[in-house]
Amino acid sequence: MTEPAATTASSALPSAAGPSVAASSTARPGVHQFLARDGAQVLDEALYADRIVRFVYSTARERAPWLFRMLTGRRMSSMLGTLNFDLPLAPRLIGCRSFLTRAGVDPAECVLPPSALDTPRKIFERQIRYATCRPLPADPRAVVSPADARLMLGSLAPDDPLWLKGKFFGLDELLSDRGGWVDAFRGGTAMIFRLTPDKYHYNHVPVDGVVRDIYTVEGAYHACNPSAIVALATPFSKNRRVVTVIDTDVEGGTGIGLVAMVEVVALMIGQIVQCYSASGYDDPQDVTPGLVVRRGQPKSLYRPGSSTDVLLFEPGRIAVRDDLRALRQRGLAVQSRFSRAFDGIFVEREVQVREGLAAPSPSSSSEDLP
Repeated sequence: MTEPAATTASSALPSAAGPSVAASSTARPGVHQFLARDGAQVLDEALYADRIVRFVYSTARERAPWLFRMLTGRRMSSMLGTLNFDLPLAPRLIGCRSFLTRAGVDPAECVLPPSALDTPRKIFERQIRYATCRPLPADPRAVVSPADARLMLGSLAPDDPLWLKGKFFGLDELLSDRGGWVDAFRGGTAMIFRLTPDKYHYNHVPVDGVVRDIYTVEGAYHACNPSAIVALATPFSKNRRVVTVIDTDVEGGTGIGLVAMVEVVALMIGQIVQCYSASGYDDPQDVTPGLVVRRGQPKSLYRPGSSTDVLLFEPGRIAVRDDLRALRQRGLAVQSRFSRAFDGIFVEREVQVREGLAAPSPSSSSEDLP
């Protein structure tokens, strides 16, 4: 779990078109940084209960594995969620009264007035006026962000500079190879979206298409704190998750082949509620095979806390924004715990839900549609 506020500016980087930056000369142990949405500012992330998380994922994990298993199990995760978000004591634990301000939540974006957001759970499960405050890009075929999150771009191809090398998930384990979907995404593109607790916690559909499959893979409830992610091998493959496979090579679809959207639970996330709405948040319905989904519309809700989305794309089907592909080069001055722990530069950048991230590649043209 991560703390709501993470707004300390440390430095600035040149524009996306500018040269690569040199490594930071002043290393600060324990610091985790990310790029602001403008791609220029480097921000420190204030990690909630960081010492506790590091204790659990180092000392407890190594010396008391039974305690570690209990703390990351479903029952304990649910109990912690109740203590933090539902009981009368919760506002004093996480500062509910000042949370909207500290988290940078704009009341004008919210559907409900601030007076109605009187518990931590209501704040985390808030609805926003996304049609106006998170407008879709002008390009009707743009792939959009499924969440307000910190994005990390990666590749599943060993010869690609963005290769993830199995640090965050193993493809076969992540998808559990149901329906033979694994082979479709080998060598493709991956996007990892880490939602911190202050974020808007509805997930939105990233593309236009038809749902071909949706299923749940059971697992644990590990934290999304960077220290916890670093401590575990392929952590997103170990947590409970919902996999949705969307076919975009259909009439009215985005035309980029199959897209897998993996919603991964975390500590204190008890549920992933599937609640697709074709208009606003009206008439939510379960997501089932055969459902036609439209990009930018609400798909599901995390209840509540930190969590992660993973998008997988078939090889050669999308062209990612140039400034996002340059994250590794521009991240040399970012003190990311992921970069320090793994072999390579892994830097996150703030993105908003429904923001355009990629377009169909030249090979994903109209002839791919039926």
